[in-house]
Amino acid sequence: VQLQASGGGLVQAGGSLRLSCAASGRTFSSYGMGWFRQAPGKEREFVAGISWTFGTTYYADSVKGRVTISRDKAKNTAYLQMNSLKHEDTAVYYCAASAYGSGVPNNKYDYWGQGTLVTVSS
Repeated sequence: VQLQASGGGLVQAGGSLRLSCAASGRTFSSYGMGWFRQAPGKEREFVAGISWTFGTTYYADSVKGRVTISRDKAKNTAYLQMNSLKHEDTAVYYCAASAYGSGVPNNKYDYWGQGTLVTVSS
């Protein structure tokens, strides 16, 4: 599975961005897609996840209410809509896929995209 993340950029605090993750290659009967982020000097953390089959979503407490994960099955693409962005959302965002997973944080994510940088100016 190849994952291509895009949509990052520079945005002012309070603004919005939508990240995309296009999947190609091998497919599975079911899998979970997740978005993670890693800020400078910090460990990578789970942001949001979705069950590709059922559409069930999961969010980190730090982004709940500001972020929405979704997927377009026809386009094999997952999205992360981020609103009311804060300076602390600045990070490299990665999408990842878990074969036979459900999008929960502790799935085994085997496939990773290259990351897209989100910078929120305060």
